[in-house]
Order: sequence, then structure tokens, then C-alpha cells
Amino acid sequence: MVTLPETLPETLPIPIKVMASIRDVARHVGCSTSTVSRVINARDGVDPETRRKVLETVELLGYRPNLIAQGLRVRRGKLIGLVLPEGSAHVFSVIIQCTLEAAYQRGYNIIIVNSHEDPDLEERYIQDLLRRNINGIIFSRVSDESRVVSRIVDEKIPMVVIDRALEHEHVSNVVLDNYKAGYLAGRHLTALGHRRVACVTGPMKIALCRERLKGFRDALAEAATTLTVDCIFEGGFQFQSGLEAVQTLLERRTGCTAIWAMNDMMALGVMKGLYRNRLKVPDDMSVMGMDDHEFGSMTAPSLTSIHYPFNELAERAVEIVARQIESPGTGAETVVLEPGLTIRHSTARVKEPVT
Repeated sequence: MVTLPETLPETLPIPIKVMASIRDVARHVGCSTSTVSRVINARDGVDPETRRKVLETVELLGYRPNLIAQGLRVRRGKLIGLVLPEGSAHVFSVIIQCTLEAAYQRGYNIIIVNSHEDPDLEERYIQDLLRRNINGIIFSRVSDESRVVSRIVDEKIPMVVIDRALEHEHVSNVVLDNYKAGYLAGRHLTALGHRRVACVTGPMKIALCRERLKGFRDALAEAATTLTVDCIFEGGFQFQSGLEAVQTLLERRTGCTAIWAMNDMMALGVMKGLYRNRLKVPDDMSVMGMDDHEFGSMTAPSLTSIHYPFNELAERAVEIVARQIESPGTGAETVVLEPGLTIRHSTARVKEPVT
């Protein structure tokens, strides 16, 4: 039998919850604290499986970094978060470099976040940036599945969406006229006499790929030709997609005389695939890319491509987000950039169809 005291103390001891530390996370995962730090700060150089385990453990243990000092540094340092779906892809590498230069000219620093084409990681990293009291965000979404734009808007953080924007979001955008990019590609190939052409797209869950494809189709229609289903290959913006596209198109016996790939990396894969099949560019097949990256001029033959003005994209994005930071209440605006056509040696007038 338990006997209670006649009187209770005026105050009862309050149990203290011990917060998890970065060492606890590292011990649980079986990695170093520096690896945990790289994951939390959205840096590259971490194995994807380890990254996943660290993020899961952070949630499991409820680990929260002490961001007070970091937040103070952010406010003093005029820091902009640059959130990209893939840091290593050549297009985004160019965007990173151009944005760093444009921000430096305006006295801003950039923190780069690579979401690895993963909408869940994208959401977590955006939340982390918001907790750091970031001054502004320049953001290119993983795909139409991204869920974070409304969250940033709710937090009233200055933001500019670049490259992969959607309509009716009521946020600032700096984008390429992707319809016109596809149209220019189609018009160039039909002007060379090509009437049976193929297209290697990017992921069709990304709106800009659908816009480029529509422009390409319309240009072909003006030349009294159509882009048939068997001549479309959905790629992933990677070199391997170009290789696979060539093999698939040849197996389908499409009879195409030209191929447009929606970025230069896939176009290089196409050229490599044709070479493996002993087909010459442009004698047997014209090949065209998109982005006009500098390595396109280094190939043999050099690559005809749709020009994407990355410098202007970065400059306008930094200009807009800086204006929103420095003048709160500035309204949303949309900037649409003009694509161009860079003609080199990978496209030529049509010859006999390849069968």
C-alpha cells in the first residue's frame, strides 16, 4: 500500500526532453557528422541511399539544427536560395554559374539546393530554406508534381520561378518561349526538305516539354507533314536517352531523315547512337539539339541547336527577386525570353530516307 504525503510540493518537477543532436543522427545512420551536415545543407557528394537514411532519421529523432545564428547571418548577408531539380545536368550548371555572377553584381550571396528530381526532397529543402529566414528564392521545379510554390507564397518570401513555370500561379516567372523553341526547330528541319522527322522529348510530366512538342508539331503541320506517334521518343534529358531513342526509332523502321532532341545532351546521345549504327550525320540523318551549350560547337560535326539565353534568364531572375526583397509589396511579373536558332553542321538538306 502506498501512503501519499499530507502535502504536495507547490511545484512538480517538469520532465526535460533531451533534443537529438547531429551526433545522434550520425550514430543512428552509421555515418559521419559531416555527411549528416552535407545532407541537411543540401550539398552534393552523398550517396542517394545514405541521403535517404539521414533524412528519415532526422524525422524519426526529431533533430532540428540550431538555426538562430544562421538566420542572423542570412539577414545580414542578403542570401538567395537557388533551388534546382538537378545540379549536375549541364543546363543547370550553366544556370548556377550565371546566377552566381548576376547575384554577386547586386551584392547577394547564393545557397544552391539540388532536389535530385525528387518532389519529396524538394519540399524538405524548401522548408529548410524557409526556416533559415532566407531573403528570397529562385526556383525551378522538379515537375508539374511540385507542391511547394504555394508554401513559399504563404510565407510571403520573395520568389521567382525559372525555366519550369506553370500558368495561373500568380508568382513572378522568367521563362523561355518554349512553344517558339519547338516551332523554330520544326521550321528549320522542314525548310531543309525533311518531311519524316522524329522528336526525342524530355519527360512529358514537365509542362515545357509539352509546349515544345506543340510548337514542333505546328511547324511540321505548316509544311504539310505530321509528327506520328512512332516518331516520338520520351527521354529524360540524359545522354542515355539519345542512345535509346536511336535504337528504338531504327527498330520501328520509321524512315525518318531528321531527329530533334529537346536538349543538347540527348542530341549528343543521338549522334553517338547513329555512329554505332554506322549512320553519318548529317549525310544519313540530320540531328538538332536545344540549349546551344558551348560543347555543341566542339563535336564533329558541330551541333545545330535552339539557343537558350541562360545569361539573360539568370540576370532577370536575380533582378526581380532583389527588387522584391528591397521593395516589399512589389507585384508579380512574368518575363518571357526569346529562343534563337544556331545553325552548325549537324543538319543538312534531306536525302533518301533511312530504312
